[in-house]
Amino acid sequence: MKKLSLVLALLGLLLGTALIGWSGAGAVVHALLSVGWAGFGLYYGWQWLMFVPLGLAWDTIARGRGVHRTRVFIGGRMVRDAACNCLPFSQLGGFFLGARAVMLGGIGWPLATASTVLDVTAEFLAEVAFAGIGLGVLLLHNPNSPVRLPIEIGLACAVVAAAIFIWMQRGANSLFARISGRIASGRFAGGRMDAARERLDLLGQELTALHQHSGRLAISFALHLLGWMMSGVGTFIAYRALGAHVPFEVALAIEALLSAIAAATFLVPAGIGVQEASYAGLGAIFGLPVDVSLAVSLLRRARDLSVGVPVLLTWQALELRQLRRDRAAARDGAGTPAPMP
Repeated sequence: MKKLSLVLALLGLLLGTALIGWSGAGAVVHALLSVGWAGFGLYYGWQWLMFVPLGLAWDTIARGRGVHRTRVFIGGRMVRDAACNCLPFSQLGGFFLGARAVMLGGIGWPLATASTVLDVTAEFLAEVAFAGIGLGVLLLHNPNSPVRLPIEIGLACAVVAAAIFIWMQRGANSLFARISGRIASGRFAGGRMDAARERLDLLGQELTALHQHSGRLAISFALHLLGWMMSGVGTFIAYRALGAHVPFEVALAIEALLSAIAAATFLVPAGIGVQEASYAGLGAIFGLPVDVSLAVSLLRRARDLSVGVPVLLTWQALELRQLRRDRAAARDGAGTPAPMP
């Protein structure tokens, strides 16, 4: 997976560079430099505001188990997105690091892992709905678009995949129980395999318990849909900051269809090249200059880095502090004499 991600990242980098060179690097840079501090500040600040509904969506799911740590889940969501946007990982790596971040905030690993699975599920369902909105706008503006059929097929496949994913989660407890039974009866039973079996059991129980609160999953879906709509507003802000007079619904559609493409190419780290090609292609479909759309993509990269790097540095500082505490506690425990019988 690591080698594949690196290969895809290199190919994406070559694609993005080629696109910028083909459209005219000078024109792209000129458009990018036309953004004032006020425009970039609004775009930058809007991204921080988006973390609120996204973190609340995750927190809503965890509340089904009596856990209410809104700040922790907002911070975990920041780490998840920062890892996806700034580190050479696929989106899967971001999910793992986000779960690790909320564990650092006092959330047990079974709930951190299970709630991540459900939060990603709710977000994916909202993403499918958002992509449907984008398709609707596209059909209104260009009903004979050549990308209509591929997008419709992709959305249909996404709905089927989401249904299968949810079905598997609802049967997770029995599925993990069967796997645990095979581990227990196999020749590798004992030691680490027993520990793995216990972890599977705990994770299956946690997923089953969280799925009993379908209302919370619906609320999480609504919050994620709000987050996706806010991302469309962010794209509108970016185009306007670059001087492009794009209608709001067009900016919304570009972001919606871009999100669908990004989901299909989730193995490409940070969507390198894919994001640039998608902005250029989708912008052209709606009659926007390619150089301006590529400038929007680069502006988004700048925003993601300026948001993600401080988040990752803060997270690493907290990890280091926790490591020192654990070492100090281990030393204290080792140095404490055993109680007399």
